[in-house]
Amino acid sequence: MSTITQASPGTQMGHIAILIASFLWGTTGTVASLAPAISPLAIGAFAMGIGGLLQALVAMKNLQQDRSLLWQHRRLVVLGALGIATYPLAFYSSMHLAGVAIGTVVTIGSAPFFTALLEWLISKKSPVTTRWLISLSLGITGILLLAFSNDASTYHTSTQDTLVGIILGLVAGLAYALYAWIGKHLIEAGIHSKASISSMFGVSALVLLPSLWFTGDHLFADLHNASVALYMAIVPMFLGYVLFSFGLKTTHASTATILTLFEPVVAAMFAVTIVGEHITTWGWIGMLLIGVCLVLQTWKQNTQALQPSLD
Repeated sequence: MSTITQASPGTQMGHIAILIASFLWGTTGTVASLAPAISPLAIGAFAMGIGGLLQALVAMKNLQQDRSLLWQHRRLVVLGALGIATYPLAFYSSMHLAGVAIGTVVTIGSAPFFTALLEWLISKKSPVTTRWLISLSLGITGILLLAFSNDASTYHTSTQDTLVGIILGLVAGLAYALYAWIGKHLIEAGIHSKASISSMFGVSALVLLPSLWFTGDHLFADLHNASVALYMAIVPMFLGYVLFSFGLKTTHASTATILTLFEPVVAAMFAVTIVGEHITTWGWIGMLLIGVCLVLQTWKQNTQALQPSLD
């Protein structure tokens, strides 16, 4: 029988940082819904764009120190930046079409699959153990129960809009997994975690912010809209990703994406209490399963990771 021991303090702190970031991210759908006049494309571009610039400014010293390594890995930095630029546009559009709960759970629920696939096929390594598979199964089961428990009658969407929203959620999940994996790869290449994340976000801002010329008409139309936009950029997008980059230093990318399953739980709770969406009993059971998944992810199992067959 394999021995299960408590994770090291450094690993635990990394997990806690990612969980706090996930909580902050879980507020984004509800906060965005409070300003319906703002296009989901605009709110996503502004939040990630300004958040990215703030990260680059704060990490300027690290960016300068690692500029040679970053240049060597410039293709990965650009690819990660494209993932970051794609993520908010797909994610906020998904929530706009399918509802806060469904859009969030589909996006975050699909990310672990995509991340594990990237680690298997590209990195030729995997943190997959029996415990990891069990926790992932519980998490994904919880995600599915949560997604399909949403009562569409309380969120006025057509079946077609919901389907398109789910597809966009999968696109966002892939984009999220891509830049999480690249961020971890850059860290393993010797680049500081702050430089790794902020370099991708800084480049993505060059793509996202110009798009506001076409989509940002109502972004600062009044104090309410401006407050929503600034909150999204500063709290979940800036502070959240600072915490996430810290957590990535001691956490596998695939484990990090599983820990972010906490985000849809937070999003669903706010969707029910503030937005007015309804979640059935099965949805609450799904949240419980996600909670068990998170508990399993905070413990380190001393067993050899299962290696995928490449034959």
